[in-house]
Amino acid sequence: MNALLPGAERAGELLKARDETIAVAESSCGGLLSAALLAVPGASAFFLGGAVVYTRRSRATLLDIPDGALAGMRPSTEPYALLLARAARTRLSAVWGLGETGAAGPAGNRYGDPAGHACIAVAGPTERAITVATGGADRGANMRAFATAALALLVESLERT
Repeated sequence: MNALLPGAERAGELLKARDETIAVAESSCGGLLSAALLAVPGASAFFLGGAVVYTRRSRATLLDIPDGALAGMRPSTEPYALLLARAARTRLSAVWGLGETGAAGPAGNRYGDPAGHACIAVAGPTERAITVATGGADRGANMRAFATAALALLVESLERT
């Protein structure tokens, strides 16, 4: 968790300075993104909430994304990460949404992606999505790597906007 704090602190600093808010929808990070952002002093000024969207049921219930919204889209892709980011943003009326989906390991996911694969997206005044591939099967290390990459993407997006 300590390795995530510099990115979370920078994101919080930027969000607070701009008086903007964020909502998170994460999957294979398992709550690390939300925990890192909430560890920032003054997080209540920018963090509206987060959801660990690990199943179809949680996606529908927490983010109000019906199965039909995935027509022609496969989970664990950049478009799907963007769908999660947009849904979190909309659901909590945030300025920014951060979405993450992937395969932490030790095995790949049922969609054919290997362990260490994740897609991350930011939705807000600007939108971006990236794919991360660690090449490893260590579940905990992958979760931290995905969260680190997500926070870096968020900071980069905030700094560019």
